[in-house]
Amino acid sequence: MKKQNFWDRFGPRLPRYYVQTMAVVVLCACMVTPAFALDDMWTVANRIIVDVYGKIAGVSTVLAGLMSAVAVVGSKLSNNQHKVDQAWDWLKRIWIAWMIINGIGAFIAYVTPLFSGLATLTP
Repeated sequence: MKKQNFWDRFGPRLPRYYVQTMAVVVLCACMVTPAFALDDMWTVANRIIVDVYGKIAGVSTVLAGLMSAVAVVGSKLSNNQHKVDQAWDWLKRIWIAWMIINGIGAFIAYVTPLFSGLATLTP
């Protein structure tokens, strides 16, 4: 009995498989609804950045308040001057980090629009 290879077995049917596969591809391509962007890339990117930064600022404010309370309570309940000093150092670090995070937002919100027209090229 002769062993059949790939081409002897599937060769006569390959054109039919190809036509069926291409028919499905063309049918799917015709049924896909085209998506048109309503805004340009920069408007969408700006919206995403403002949304993400708003969430980061909100979370950082809540965490700064919580960690400040922990540092103050830790310093008030401590009986060791070294631990009290460490708690106040952590409180300063928390406030500085919170000011930096919110300062970035203030810079983006108030200073960046001042430079909006300077990066354009006029022919």
